[in-house]
Amino acid sequence: MSKGYWLAVYKAIHDADQLAAYAAKASVAIAAGGGTFLSRGMPVAMLEGDEATRTVLIEFPSAQAAIDAYNSEAYTDALATLGDAAEREIRVIDAL
Repeated sequence: MSKGYWLAVYKAIHDADQLAAYAAKASVAIAAGGGTFLSRGMPVAMLEGDEATRTVLIEFPSAQAAIDAYNSEAYTDALATLGDAAEREIRVIDAL
């Protein structure tokens, strides 16, 4: 089984403090689901596109593990904390 990756790209952050509170809870929930943060933060360079926004890359044992972590009770609680503090897109992809 190949590893899975959770890629989150933030379109906008409206409340940095609320985002930080979410991140504290989400980090615990993601780790409990087998996730390991590989990268998070602002892009070093924008090679295409016009908005440099926060991006997060998390590795999981499988794509299903990433999906299960997202749907977990602990992550649902983290999402409630996030509320409308940020606009983002989250994708789960398989390793090659």
